[in-house]
Amino acid sequence: MEIKVLGPGCAKCAEAEKIMRAAVEEAGATATIEKISDFQQIAKHGVFSTPAVVIDGQIKCVGKVPSKGEALAWLKK
Repeated sequence: MEIKVLGPGCAKCAEAEKIMRAAVEEAGATATIEKISDFQQIAKHGVFSTPAVVIDGQIKCVGKVPSKGEALAWLKK
């Protein structure tokens, strides 16, 4: 599983990354988590509001910090 957290490095982006790392650990999932802060790379995903979470190429949330429950649900699919 490949997880990308998109954002320039603001507090909300850092929180989104922290939640995704905690969810991966709690779920016992095997995943790589990549933080992308380059605006051109973020735009290539079609994302123009951050933070955003992309899992295996699918955008899961945009413009908000996901809850841990949401993150866990995404990992189970």
